[in-house]
Amino acid sequence: MKKTITFAMLHFTVAFTVAYLFTGSLLIGGAMALVEPLINTVAFYFHEKWWTWKASKQTTSSFTGAAINSAVI
Repeated sequence: MKKTITFAMLHFTVAFTVAYLFTGSLLIGGAMALVEPLINTVAFYFHEKWWTWKASKQTTSSFTGAAINSAVI
């Protein structure tokens, strides 16, 4: 859990610093430090769902192929 918390702190710091350096605004930097990780979290959720779907599709293909190969032998 410590690693997760320190990573979140690092992520917020990087988001704030980049936004602040680009804009010179503490308000925009602060907003970006909150909004960007939130959007990243939602994007990561859908990214994981896609990979899970892809893996299940490949597993299904492997089983189908195995059944066909067994039937031929």
